[in-house]
Amino acid sequence: MSEEIWTIRRVLTWTAQHFEKRGVDAPRLTAEVLLAHVLKTTRVRLYVDLDRPLEKEELAAFKALIARRMAGEPTQYLTGVREFYNRPFKVDARVLIPRPETELLVEAALHALPKDGPGTALDVCTGSGCIAISLAAERPQASVLATDLSPDACALARENAQALGVADRVSVLHGSLFTPLPPDARFQVVVSNPPYIASGEIPGLSAEVRREPRMALDGGPDGLALLRQVIEGARRVLVPGGLLAMEIGETQGPAVQALLQAAGYDNARVEKDLERRDRLAFGTQPVANQPRG
Repeated sequence: MSEEIWTIRRVLTWTAQHFEKRGVDAPRLTAEVLLAHVLKTTRVRLYVDLDRPLEKEELAAFKALIARRMAGEPTQYLTGVREFYNRPFKVDARVLIPRPETELLVEAALHALPKDGPGTALDVCTGSGCIAISLAAERPQASVLATDLSPDACALARENAQALGVADRVSVLHGSLFTPLPPDARFQVVVSNPPYIASGEIPGLSAEVRREPRMALDGGPDGLALLRQVIEGARRVLVPGGLLAMEIGETQGPAVQALLQAAGYDNARVEKDLERRDRLAFGTQPVANQPRG
């Protein structure tokens, strides 16, 4: 970009074309999101002010973000925010960026929590806290515990809980999976979006995804290491009839369903996301130990 006059219209057009040539996902949307961030405005407002020239400082800031995006930094890390379940979550390089398909996990967990009464939920591998916080926000009488092995992720999840007004009902505990829980803790729902990518597949991921914390991606040699531990651990903390709900990789459905059945869950099942890919896995804690025929 030269020193000539750059209006919002011209900047958006140039940037969208630049991103498209370089293979950036959603080039026009990405350009709008980054420019709105620099100008501290909304994407809608950009279109009201299309003929407004950018100040030199604004143009410089925008050019810096373009360079960082071209170097593989995810858009959400550049803006510091990701919308999830209609709420703005702070995100940065400490945590995995929440994905739209994970909202389906929240939906499923909400069905297992009372709308108008007390409820208890556990979010294992909470990351930004998006699942735990969404559950607490949608179920005003629910108490939610969240755990994560990363102290940085725990700190960010607590920031998000505070910012979104549920810090009194979301407790974020640092530690591995179920280890930080009080010994008598029991839950109606255990929900988890654990790392489920096989270690050997990580180098082949996009540059943007590889910028996210490896701890939040790496599911061990077969991608199932953490899923196995969540399946086993949830049996110890779910109340009778309680629900385990997990996000899984699209090729893991049969293996995860078999793990759920082997662990003794009732109604072990796998459901698809909006792209018709296996994405969610569920099991119900047996109400009583009945003999199996």
